[in-house]
Amino acid sequence: MAIKNNVKPDTVLKTFWKNNQRFADLFNTVLFEGNPILKPNDLKEVDTDVSSIIKFNNHADTVQRILDVVRKTAYGIDFIIWSLENQENIHYAMPLRHMVADSLIYLKEYNEITTKNRNEKNFDTSDEFLSGLQKGDRLHPVISLCIYYGKEDWDGPFNLVDMLIMPEYLKPLVSDYKMNLIQVRKSEDLCFKDQDINNLFELIRSIYNKDYNSFQRMYKNKELSTELGLTLGSVVNSQRIINQVLAVKEKGSDSNMTDPFEEMLEEMKKQEGKKAKIEGTIHTCKKFHITQEETLKNLIEEFTLSEDKAKEYIKMYW
Repeated sequence: MAIKNNVKPDTVLKTFWKNNQRFADLFNTVLFEGNPILKPNDLKEVDTDVSSIIKFNNHADTVQRILDVVRKTAYGIDFIIWSLENQENIHYAMPLRHMVADSLIYLKEYNEITTKNRNEKNFDTSDEFLSGLQKGDRLHPVISLCIYYGKEDWDGPFNLVDMLIMPEYLKPLVSDYKMNLIQVRKSEDLCFKDQDINNLFELIRSIYNKDYNSFQRMYKNKELSTELGLTLGSVVNSQRIINQVLAVKEKGSDSNMTDPFEEMLEEMKKQEGKKAKIEGTIHTCKKFHITQEETLKNLIEEFTLSEDKAKEYIKMYW
């Protein structure tokens, strides 16, 4: 009987990165060339819900935003907020999403400071009273990172200016907002100290590149935990491998972790063979001037596909 589970890929990825060792190593490797700027023991958990009410004169709007993983590093009275977001698909408004999320974090701290100042009446001038801030008050920096797990190259914007339509002469006048983005499929030059991250990224790249030899070498020669298997299954959107890994976990040992990966490798090869046959069928139909409508019917009957899936293949290979 097939295992029934309620595993949500988004939750699995959040859990994977909530590990402070991995979180610190990710930021250090991607943003600081491997230098140990973030130390796992210094990271403190922060509320991921940064939703807020934005007020403009007599109008107010609620802005809802929940981040994936947020940590804070404190150095005496100073601190830095580190924010991580997992992204499975290309999002063409991602820089704007990052800007809004970061702004909400800044707004939250601003509101906390102004509330404290007003309660304690810490104002020396009318200008301070108007803004709610004392002249020497400062906000703390927010540094965000987005991990893109998708199979296709990121062809979306990397900063706010990329999202705007305007003449070149205006660009120097527009305030930009940069997004820190890492593409897993292009992460071969990154060397993480945490082996779970290295293993996860290499397995994902080998799947996307159809490099089955590397994939087999990875799970045959290295110790891979069930947590890593669950995370991989979540990234490549394979409910089957998630079920298989959970079955191994039920046995209370990781000793048979090669089994799900072995089955996944066979499934990948089978799917590639099926795709090759579908592509060949479409090319043949096109060559003999068979209409797309007739080709669609052939694909549905011959390969037992849904109509939507058959249309997807025609769009891909016609």
